[in-house]
Amino acid sequence: MQQIIQQEQTTRKNRNHSKEDLLLIGKGGYISPNDYLWEDVLLSVTLKKPVLLKGPAGSGKTKMAESFSHFFSQPMHSINCSVDLDAESLLGFKTMVQKNGQTMIEFIEGPVVKAMKQGHLLYIDEINMAKAETLPILHSVLDYRRMLTNPFTGEVIQAHPDFSIVAAINEGYIGTAPMNEALKNRFVSFSIPYLDGEQLKELWQNRFPTVSNELQTLMLQIAGDLKQQVINGLLSEEAASIRSLLDATELAQYMDPLRAIRYAVAEKLDDQSEKDLVIELAKTWMK
Repeated sequence: MQQIIQQEQTTRKNRNHSKEDLLLIGKGGYISPNDYLWEDVLLSVTLKKPVLLKGPAGSGKTKMAESFSHFFSQPMHSINCSVDLDAESLLGFKTMVQKNGQTMIEFIEGPVVKAMKQGHLLYIDEINMAKAETLPILHSVLDYRRMLTNPFTGEVIQAHPDFSIVAAINEGYIGTAPMNEALKNRFVSFSIPYLDGEQLKELWQNRFPTVSNELQTLMLQIAGDLKQQVINGLLSEEAASIRSLLDATELAQYMDPLRAIRYAVAEKLDDQSEKDLVIELAKTWMK
């Protein structure tokens, strides 16, 4: 496994990129919750398999995609799906431009076309938020053909050898829908859990190297409690979002930690009883 990954890393890193492309390379920093998840997903990306990351909000799906970009020194294009996503948002659009005093029609390439042609990483976030009728246009891109016939130009695009796709979903969230079977079957799927234990401590130390041990310990204790209450069924998954707790830690360096927890975690929840429970859990560690 390591040899295959290292060969692919060398190949992709040796590609020449423009200054603009270099700005699209992710910063990395994903921490794996176990000894194998990172390498297993990385191997799938190396083998050009479309990867689907499944997990709750704030579990690190986007950070993992950015870390692939960093690992391969490969620019990444992102698509944030919604019910308004259409073919133009994916592939591009035609527009009128002025050249040499003449009005011409020019096609502005979208993220899918750019990533396919230039051998970049394509990240599709919350893919199950998109309308079912929008995504079949990607079927030939996601399977063994790795190609696309652009309906706006008629151009047949064969994917660059380095081209990779990573998609992410939050299952069961408001506004999402089950993925179409034909689409889902084109992916290799991985569950991305929240971090805990030593991995979570490592994340806090990396993100906040100068924060006090007292504040770090406080936030890690609260993180553990919130995750346990999610397991117990008393809180929704978003209450244990690592992203939200990192935001709370950053705020807590400048204000009362309880207020930071309220703003960054509790107020994002819709259910008042869940908001109250988050605050009560936080208070038990702030005596």
